[in-house]
Amino acid sequence: MLKARPIQTLLSAGLVAAASVLAVPALAQTSPASATVETSPATAPAPIAVSPAPIQATGPADAPRTDLPHDLSPVGMFMAADWVVKGVMIALALASVATWTVWLAKTLELIAARRNALSVIRAIRHARTLSDALDAIGKRRGPAAFMLRAAAEEVRLSEGALDHATGDGLKERVFSVLRRIEAHGGRRMMRGTGILATTGSIAPFVGLFGTVWGIMNAFIGISEAHTTNLAVVAPGIAEALLATAIGLVAAIPAVVIYNIFSRSIAAYRLLLADAAAGTERLVSRDLDYRKVPGAAAKGQVSLAAE
Repeated sequence: MLKARPIQTLLSAGLVAAASVLAVPALAQTSPASATVETSPATAPAPIAVSPAPIQATGPADAPRTDLPHDLSPVGMFMAADWVVKGVMIALALASVATWTVWLAKTLELIAARRNALSVIRAIRHARTLSDALDAIGKRRGPAAFMLRAAAEEVRLSEGALDHATGDGLKERVFSVLRRIEAHGGRRMMRGTGILATTGSIAPFVGLFGTVWGIMNAFIGISEAHTTNLAVVAPGIAEALLATAIGLVAAIPAVVIYNIFSRSIAAYRLLLADAAAGTERLVSRDLDYRKVPGAAAKGQVSLAAE
């Protein structure tokens, strides 16, 4: 009996050890599942907390901006500009149209006036007397032709006094009339060039006024929008600068055309001075040959180009 008890004790101890060995793998296999079950409640909210962030970040980028202009062409910027800036642009555009209208009209007028003056000067140079020159010009009009007619009229009015006085008084009166005709012809040819001078001098400043006004409105818009984003700031400034650009477009051609006309009109005045000088020579020649018997019949004196 004493020997049997130790054997039973050893057997029971062996069974307990075997059961413990078999239980360790089972626990090892079930531990991941239990760990997942235990940790899953802790990790599950993570995607819920992170997912709203991308939605909030991408939402405004996909939405269209209604506060930005869609057309940045010159016409689009004009339509989107302030009413003061629009008024400045319209005024400058009208000034530019007036500049080119004056250019076309004065160019045609100068061409016709120069052609007429040259034809009268040729007639004066080839005439022997004042009456010959009048016959040569016919019914031509213009300051140069009017000089010949005015001189002939003054000679007719002084005809009764020429036999009892020298011709100096007649020469002075003819000289005075011709100077007045010459000055009137030059002033008439200058008509319209004042528009060019005015446009060339003030158009840049008018455009600058529109630019300053537009930039003021742009900065006011920036303060109201509480942003300095270039996409918000740039359109207003571009609209303002368009006024300066239009001012330069109106001013630069006006200055160039005015300088061209100034030189052309100065040359035309020289032609009128030549016509006046030729008319004076004809009058002086007629006065001298009035005192020579038979000189008018001989017809040997001719006013030719020197």
